[in-house]
Amino acid sequence: MPLLEEKTLRQERPPTLPVVIIGNGPSGICLSYLLSGYKPYLDTGAVHPNPILYRKLQETKHLPVTEQDLEYLSEGLEGRSGNPVAVLFDTLLHPNADFGYEFPPVVQWRRDKQQHIPHLVLGRATPGGAWHAMEGSMLTISLGIWMELPGVNYRDLTNGKRRGVTNDRATPEEISSYYRNYVKLMGLQKNFVDNTYVTSVQKLCRGHKTEDLENGHTEQMDGVGNGGNEVFDGSGVECGDNGGGGALWEVRGYQRVQNDSHVPFCLFAENVVLATGASDSPARLGVEGEELPFVFHSVSDLGLALSQRKLDPDSDPVLIVGAGLSAADAVLCACGSNIPVLHVFRKNIDNPDLIFKQLPKTLYPEYHKVYHMMCSQSHATSMSASPAANGPQAVSIASSVCAKMCSKTQHAETNITANGSVSQFPDYSSFPEHCVVSFQHDMKCVLQGNNSLKAFKISMALVLIGTNPNLFFLKGQGQYLGLDPAKPISCKQNPIDIQPYTFECTKEPGLFAMGPLVGDNFVRFLKGGALGIASCLLKRLKKRGKLINAGGNNFI
Repeated sequence: MPLLEEKTLRQERPPTLPVVIIGNGPSGICLSYLLSGYKPYLDTGAVHPNPILYRKLQETKHLPVTEQDLEYLSEGLEGRSGNPVAVLFDTLLHPNADFGYEFPPVVQWRRDKQQHIPHLVLGRATPGGAWHAMEGSMLTISLGIWMELPGVNYRDLTNGKRRGVTNDRATPEEISSYYRNYVKLMGLQKNFVDNTYVTSVQKLCRGHKTEDLENGHTEQMDGVGNGGNEVFDGSGVECGDNGGGGALWEVRGYQRVQNDSHVPFCLFAENVVLATGASDSPARLGVEGEELPFVFHSVSDLGLALSQRKLDPDSDPVLIVGAGLSAADAVLCACGSNIPVLHVFRKNIDNPDLIFKQLPKTLYPEYHKVYHMMCSQSHATSMSASPAANGPQAVSIASSVCAKMCSKTQHAETNITANGSVSQFPDYSSFPEHCVVSFQHDMKCVLQGNNSLKAFKISMALVLIGTNPNLFFLKGQGQYLGLDPAKPISCKQNPIDIQPYTFECTKEPGLFAMGPLVGDNFVRFLKGGALGIASCLLKRLKKRGKLINAGGNNFI
């Protein structure tokens, strides 16, 4: 049994670890690699194209990057992440990538077994996280090399596949296989516990008796942290942070074993890292009728309806809500099967925040085709307005907006197939600057535009307006950790507030967050969170004299 069972706690002391990582996707895998003693040094044979950064790296080239001043190295760098360490690590691993270059990394990796920090990575499935659940025939948004983790070339594990200079993107199946094999190749298996579900993470404070298996001492703790508010023990001393060695985190949950039974566990940690990603809960409109059975929140539901032949070219239109890549995927999927589409989104087509404006046309021709359709095939231009539709309360009823599609292309659910070809689809209409007012039991959807209401008969609706993390295991679902504590955690609108160079939560010492939870939605940037956290913990434990030699985790 890899985890100590909760029912044995009265006879056995619960284990205390320096670090527990919740989530075994690329964020958790990369952090495990860095905590396992692997350190990045400047490659003396490489020259970084940024002369200022290269000069800084040479000043302390005898030290690994994890022991250098990350704030100093990050100063002046620009990139597509709002986190400076993410930009730093990305430019070390992929110099000038945003300019279309494929320069080799300027760091080389060495393992120092004396710098190993024991840790556990808890994940609901095998290492790779949500990538295992994605449809394997589509292509990723990022290039394959941007999806790789330190130390193992992506192409080396995918038989050197390269689809072409302008389309070197990978399938989720290739990526999930890469992450699974990466853990084995790097010898990280002992740190990973699969099929685990965390149900509670609470901070314990002085006064409550706990046992430390590793150091063999008893610590007096008192009560549970109250979600960011001050907690005091009987002597009036505030519960300290882990940098001062004052508090522990209690992590509870269960592991699903072979016979599908659930075995509960409990352990203590000095530091907890949130690496859970952002795909737990689809965002909802919150409008009337959203719970009706023909309203869905996943592109896979459209694929299922198509595979079950519940939709055909004569069906009423599919309503797609959203202006992101998932909505574009759904448009491509429906149009590829000759299904009529009504595409609704709040933003103006010229809004600079639209994701399509941030994607190079040569790499993402299919998404730019959708964007072109959004601009050129709007409801206002593709349908003549009826007299009744001109008033502020006017309602027009339509069962189909256009003629049959002129061609049929082969396309997968979530991105595009390898050929990347898309043609114009006449049976598509966009509704920019519109919102859904309600869904009705008679399969109608009411839309509101500029001073008008429109109702359409539809076959199904796909609400694809993003996903939110599910931090139910934290007090108040972790809302107090956000930039705006009054709002739920959202990877785009309200990410977790962190210290920029350590990724430690500003409102909760000893608790760290990385990846989509702090706004880094692309693998190439979430690796910076691993660098910042590993650097912080290594320096902190070294200062306290608690760095632990590699020798396996005795508690797993």
